[in-house]
Amino acid sequence: MAIITCTVIWPVYGFSILGAMIFGLGIYDLFQKNHTILRNFPVLGHMRYLLEMIGPEINQYFVENGTDGKPIDRNHRSYIYERAKLQNKTHPFGTELNVEEENYKWMKHSIYPSEILKEPPRVLIGGPDCKQTYSASVFNISAMSYGALSKNATMALNLGAKEGDFFQNTGEGGISEYHLKGGDLVYQLGTGYFGCRTMEGSFLPEKFEENAAKTAVKMIEIKLSQGAKPGHGGVLPAAKNSKEIAEIRGVKPHTNIHSPMGHQAFKNSEDLLLWVKELRELSQGKPIGFKLSIGDKQEFIDICEKMIETGIKPDFITVDGSEGGTGAAPIDFSDYVGMPWEKALIFVVDTLNGYDLKKDIKIITATKIIRSFDIFRALCLGADLCNSARGMMFALGCIQALRCDTNKCPTGITTNNPSLMRGLVVEDKWKRVKNYHNETVKEFLELFAASGCKKLSDLNRSFIFKQIETDIKCYEEVYPTITAGKYLQ
Repeated sequence: MAIITCTVIWPVYGFSILGAMIFGLGIYDLFQKNHTILRNFPVLGHMRYLLEMIGPEINQYFVENGTDGKPIDRNHRSYIYERAKLQNKTHPFGTELNVEEENYKWMKHSIYPSEILKEPPRVLIGGPDCKQTYSASVFNISAMSYGALSKNATMALNLGAKEGDFFQNTGEGGISEYHLKGGDLVYQLGTGYFGCRTMEGSFLPEKFEENAAKTAVKMIEIKLSQGAKPGHGGVLPAAKNSKEIAEIRGVKPHTNIHSPMGHQAFKNSEDLLLWVKELRELSQGKPIGFKLSIGDKQEFIDICEKMIETGIKPDFITVDGSEGGTGAAPIDFSDYVGMPWEKALIFVVDTLNGYDLKKDIKIITATKIIRSFDIFRALCLGADLCNSARGMMFALGCIQALRCDTNKCPTGITTNNPSLMRGLVVEDKWKRVKNYHNETVKEFLELFAASGCKKLSDLNRSFIFKQIETDIKCYEEVYPTITAGKYLQ
């Protein structure tokens, strides 16, 4: 009898509590003053905020097709997942792209293809003043800081780089213990000088020298600007700025960290080159370069002219486009500031050639480099090697949830929340990073052979075509190559 009584009473009692909660919520909604929708539609109005919250997931899983997802479409995400997991890498029934649309791009092939290279080519970085040259893969991990990424993601990327023989760029957040698992590093210095700064934010040469001396550090990159937010500086939300991360960076914990918009160490092109020289000396001759998004063309031309005047040259330059990725940026900066990748890369290549500097300076490029064709195209346009950030994140398991700036990343990649991080198992994910790199480079070599080329220097702009209105032109026609030294005549 007691069991029967409980069976009857508890559902009624439970529904009464639920009804009271809903009634209370409705009363609160009617009298709160922050949300018009809730005042006009109490209780039901919460559905709007729920749907808005899961909008990206609804769009991704139920609305978008294979080619229209933003910023990275479903087909490209699948491309990475399949290579990371060593799954089926073929695509059925032909292309889904509209090959007649404006800006459609394709490469020419040869009916006399060359043999596929048995070993992936390497690129030697280091100009005449470099004492510790570095042999790099054509495909590497772009700049992503520990703090923006979780420790598990950082470790998985580094272990993948170690086993795949490619490098990981630390991002401007400094070098953590999670970067030191055996993989090669490019140590990036941003405007905040994290890891080698005073508490007031000034550059600290002694601390830089200590970090640069680490065996894992193969190159140093000065971050002038980033494509996704040029002229703005990095942002680390307070929710991600733990005590550990603050100690690594040399800042106060649990506060929003905004990198300054510009550098304190230099204010003009000559000072920049003098700082390149200083960092090369402090690092005992390791390759020094800088990363930038092109804005004012004349500023880059001034730097090139100062290279001629002073004889000081960086060993490499990393070119980022305005389409570049980020964990957190004001949308106006992401959408409307900086030159798009294709035009930026071509401008830098042509300017270096025009001043006869390209022979001593390698060009790295990073903006939506995901597929083997992206690498092929970038090298044809004049780059020497490529980096990828979002591609490597997808290899780790990113699902493009667009929660990077909230510390609520569901895949444990861009969060420091322990309950979310635990889902990213380092021992499994580093293998996927390695696989994605290796399979993408392998497919690049197949494209390379199909083009009939035998060495990287054979690639040029005549290999890539694009649809322009009703005409088809190769890039050599659209952007004629500037001969070495033309601007010096």
